[in-house]
Amino acid sequence: MLALTGDPPTLGGYPGTTGVYDTDSIGLIKLLTNMNGGMDAVGSPIGSQADFRIGCAVDPTRDDLSLEAERLHKKLDAGAHFVMTQPIFDADVWMGFLKHFGGPIPVPLMIGILPLQSAKHADFLHNEVPGITLTPDALKRMHAAGPDGRKEGVKMAQDLLLDLLPIAQGVYLMPSFGRYEVAAEVLDVLESVRDRDLEFVAAG
Repeated sequence: MLALTGDPPTLGGYPGTTGVYDTDSIGLIKLLTNMNGGMDAVGSPIGSQADFRIGCAVDPTRDDLSLEAERLHKKLDAGAHFVMTQPIFDADVWMGFLKHFGGPIPVPLMIGILPLQSAKHADFLHNEVPGITLTPDALKRMHAAGPDGRKEGVKMAQDLLLDLLPIAQGVYLMPSFGRYEVAAEVLDVLESVRDRDLEFVAAG
């Protein structure tokens, strides 16, 4: 279970719906932890114990990294078993976040990798999609690539993947536009590091 606060309904496909904000991701993690202990939200027995593996999200590209680090501490204290990041485009972004967090993450970490397709794609993600922030170097590389943007995007994702080997317990790939073959291309770089212990998930 990946516990998220979520986006306002207007950002989804049903703008006429209303939002339910009785709890946020931290509250949801606490609820799931309670259920693992055989209790409901107020501590009453539910008859048996659940067996959820609870995940939480973190955005290491936010403007207020101290607040993001504080919220991650609360999510872990609430019982999160693993952490998944928003996509990043430079391993140094994650290392910078850890300075605000105060050390390594004490649970398994999966970092998001999103292969870029073109300069236009990069600009759209950076400017229009909440939670995705490209580094200036990533934007520069994609614009310099011109018509070879897809090839450069794969190369950037491969470079990032290798940089993350000693940092994360796993990654998850987010190929855009349903191009799952791009995820396979990114993973080709692992032929040279087969002996490294890293789990991989391709997500649409």
